[in-house]
Amino acid sequence: MLVKIRPETRQDIEPCGRILFEAFKDVFERHHFPPPFSSTEKACQSLEFYFRHPSWCGLVAEVDGQVVGSCFVDERDLIRGIGPVSIDPRFQKSGVGRRLMEAMLERCSGAAGMRLTQDAFNTASISLYTSLGFKVREPIVGLKGRLKGRALKKIKVLPLRREGLQACDALCHKVHGIPRTNELRDAVRESTALAAVRDGRITAYASSVSRQGHGVAETDEDLQAVLLFAQARYKRPISLLVPARQADFLRWCLNQGLRVVDPLTLMTVGRYQEPEGCFFISVRY
Repeated sequence: MLVKIRPETRQDIEPCGRILFEAFKDVFERHHFPPPFSSTEKACQSLEFYFRHPSWCGLVAEVDGQVVGSCFVDERDLIRGIGPVSIDPRFQKSGVGRRLMEAMLERCSGAAGMRLTQDAFNTASISLYTSLGFKVREPIVGLKGRLKGRALKKIKVLPLRREGLQACDALCHKVHGIPRTNELRDAVRESTALAAVRDGRITAYASSVSRQGHGVAETDEDLQAVLLFAQARYKRPISLLVPARQADFLRWCLNQGLRVVDPLTLMTVGRYQEPEGCFFISVRY
């Protein structure tokens, strides 16, 4: 079977969106978890964003001229965030996923590192990523629900502005050893970013309180303040990805009303620092 890997084009959005929906639906429902996309249209909307953004790249796999899979990467910052990766269920276990990931790793070879999250119940994907050189770093739990508590008065939380980006970069570097400058700049532009200020300093931020966003903080309480503010401001249920090893922070989230909905694994290649603070991750890293 001849597999061709090439860059994504606009014409690929519909077939890749259909495969993305069907592939995730197949594996999630087989393991009795709710799929991340409710329809092909929702999956296509995600791919439309990746296609339009100048710092995202998509690779497509073809067999005999037919699109059978795709892989995307966020290239905004030093660390490349890989995902989503999806293969047509009819072509899984045929080597297409490996070829696609090998091409993506080659594209990202000059980066400081690469990261992704894989669904922990998907034994095929963790086997593939491990064989390609990725290391398991964190067990992650997906949380969803409504927080019961009220905003903490002693910690002020505000929408993040451009003038706070440098302080947030320093905080992210302190916790993770890397900046996420361009990703955070996008979040400020999209008005999803929040910052906690204590004693006149930014002590926590979130690019967004969602599975697409990440957050870092000096202490658990600082990040709790950001989450409580987001809940009060947006009213809707909260979804986020929390490291299971952060037992105190995870316990607080559960006591506040969030519930575990799925397990994931953070995997990395290249630069990695053991975190020194409280944090939650995005669906890529």
